[in-house]
Amino acid sequence: MGAFGAFGLSIVSRLFAIALSLAGIAGLFGFASLHLLGQAMAQTAAAALVAKPVSLSDMALGPAKAAVTIVEYASMTCPHCAAFDQNVFPMLKRKYIDTGKVRFVFREFPLDIKAAAASMLARCIAGNDAGKYFDAINQLFKEQDQLTEHTKDTLKRIGKQQANMSEEDVETCGKDQALLDKLSADQNFAFEKLKVDVTPTFFINGEKVKGEMSFEELDKKIKYLLRK
Repeated sequence: MGAFGAFGLSIVSRLFAIALSLAGIAGLFGFASLHLLGQAMAQTAAAALVAKPVSLSDMALGPAKAAVTIVEYASMTCPHCAAFDQNVFPMLKRKYIDTGKVRFVFREFPLDIKAAAASMLARCIAGNDAGKYFDAINQLFKEQDQLTEHTKDTLKRIGKQQANMSEEDVETCGKDQALLDKLSADQNFAFEKLKVDVTPTFFINGEKVKGEMSFEELDKKIKYLLRK
């Protein structure tokens, strides 16, 4: 008969069982506290690693001292990334980024050569202008199907539309080995150090969230962090 046995147990046995159960609960809470502490430490370490750019400068919107920082790793040929950009990001920008509560950082994690070429074009279009960069990736995501099926023509057209780039300019951008090396180095860092292996992957004040998020899910997390 176990520690939480039937009604026939003696009073002494019952008291002993209660003592054991209380000890078990205390141990459980102690373990839970250690587990939560471990999670917090891991999150802090991740936040430190993700806080600074590696090779490429960060493209970000929102104040550097915002209470919440969201870092997204995305591929320009990832449908879930495109869905987030088109359906969720506009609401996030309007409610939290434009009001100074959230800083949003976009980092490239190309899953194929077409995504790498698109990321390189966005960098060439923008220079150091984050606004131009986000306009470029928004257009690239909007035309993701065309980008996948007619990559060169789509890149040339978007380069012309966004920055008045000639076809030669777009081709030169695509052959920029130094830019490609930096893109690759940042992706390797994200994979090896931050364990990014799917797109999109988000770091919200250091907490990793894999996969596409609805605005409702993101809104709930942000509200919680703003109350802390």
